[in-house]
Amino acid sequence: MAWIAIIVFVALSLGGGAAIAYVTGAAAVLSFLAADQARHLAILPQRVLSQLDVFTFLAMPLFILAGELMSRGGITRALIDLAMLVVGRFRGGLGHVNVATSVFMSSMSGSAVADAAATTSALVPEMTKRGYPREYATALTAASSVLGPLIPPSVVMIFYGALMNVSVAALFAGGILPGLFIAAGLFAYNAYAAVRYDLPGGRDVEMPPVVETLLRALPALMVPAVMLGGIVFGIVTPTEAAALAVVIATATGAAYAYLQPGVSSRQALRDFAGHVGAALERAAILTGAIFVILFAAAIFGYLVAIQNLPQQIAAIIDAAGISGVGYLLMITVLFLIIGAFMDNMMAMVLLVPLLIPTAIAGGADPVHVGVVVCLNLTIGLVSPPVGGVLMVVSTMSGVSYLRLARAILPLFILLVAMLLVLVLVPEITLYIPRQAGFVQ
Repeated sequence: MAWIAIIVFVALSLGGGAAIAYVTGAAAVLSFLAADQARHLAILPQRVLSQLDVFTFLAMPLFILAGELMSRGGITRALIDLAMLVVGRFRGGLGHVNVATSVFMSSMSGSAVADAAATTSALVPEMTKRGYPREYATALTAASSVLGPLIPPSVVMIFYGALMNVSVAALFAGGILPGLFIAAGLFAYNAYAAVRYDLPGGRDVEMPPVVETLLRALPALMVPAVMLGGIVFGIVTPTEAAALAVVIATATGAAYAYLQPGVSSRQALRDFAGHVGAALERAAILTGAIFVILFAAAIFGYLVAIQNLPQQIAAIIDAAGISGVGYLLMITVLFLIIGAFMDNMMAMVLLVPLLIPTAIAGGADPVHVGVVVCLNLTIGLVSPPVGGVLMVVSTMSGVSYLRLARAILPLFILLVAMLLVLVLVPEITLYIPRQAGFVQ
């Protein structure tokens, strides 16, 4: 009877345009009634609240706040200049800068949409002005945004950890090498495109001043250093790392505000206070929305548990003779198809509690599966016909959605190919968690 929740969920989402949290909760409650399990609704509030009363969840609003503070504090420009110093002199240099900036930004924002919005407004006009085809510039920007939820911190990984009771620190550690692997693939594709399409760039490109750029970027780089180093080496928990990130982001934003040339101290204070207020407001809105979704997801998860649906799916899979890598590949394809039409959080709420326990029961490592699923659903954001990132980039850049969808197809195929490599070679994901002691 839990399938009733999926049918109602899809019908309400597509037909009424209602919020995902309300649709999920309503569908799950209706399924309790249809399955003659209404007696379980009496203890539902206690069960749901106990599932949300998790210390690790504090990391989510703190990481969101840190990302908002960083994005509003002038740090994006400093990171772009740093990326320009590192890779700007290569052929197709601004394309490399686009990918490198996404690597830096992903270690702060944890959101593909936030990454895409920041790099689109900052880099696409400059790439176009220097001779890059606008469609290619926007497609590369959208594709590189998948690094946002993969390289920690990642709100999606925290969400997954909550659904499946998997260590968030282990997921963060597991996302590092896959994130760098995806970035390397995008660098390679841009190098190929630079030669094939004669993209501009090279030794004659004007570079930002070295010392000033390094000094401005250093505070920003402290955030990923503290988070990744502290979590991987066991010095801090993800929640403590998130709190440190907020402190560093606040101090960095204040320093950037006061060091602006030609700005008085009073104006700098006013600007900084405005940035902090806007960041707090935005973080509160996003956090509230995510926790409402988590509440609804807990209701759906409870329904799935009492209906023994994972066990039923496992029995069907066993009867079909699908196991191990074959099952992982099957659900990978399914998630890719679903992700092309559905928001990643929506797909995670619906599919993860149903399909992932069977994969883990079949011997797959929970951390490996978690990282692969998070990447898989994030790729859906850049997948036509409904990709959320494509919509954001198209709107901000002025490139029509259809032209952008055509331009991103080679990059989408590349991302899917690298996803399959990660599925088939779990050691790429598990190496750092194993070295850090998160995985045996």
